[in-house]
Amino acid sequence: MSLKFVENVKADVTSDIVYMMCPMHLLKLDEQIRELDREQVLEILTDYDGALEDIPQWCDKTGNEFLGIDEAEDFYKIYVKKKASL
Repeated sequence: MSLKFVENVKADVTSDIVYMMCPMHLLKLDEQIRELDREQVLEILTDYDGALEDIPQWCDKTGNEFLGIDEAEDFYKIYVKKKASL
């Protein structure tokens, strides 16, 4: 799978999970996405390299849209859009 890099994505909510161990990136993602309205964008800040593969796969399984990754100096910003339908 190739990574999709993006810049300047406007997020509705940010979840900072830098320094949290696996599987927190998926648990927090699932928790936060449930709180969003349809089509809102969640920005996840993480330094866990495994998230680069795990989060796009989670999106495929759940029907949410993986928008891409923006790489900051010490962490990644991963963007997920909540699916339009319930």
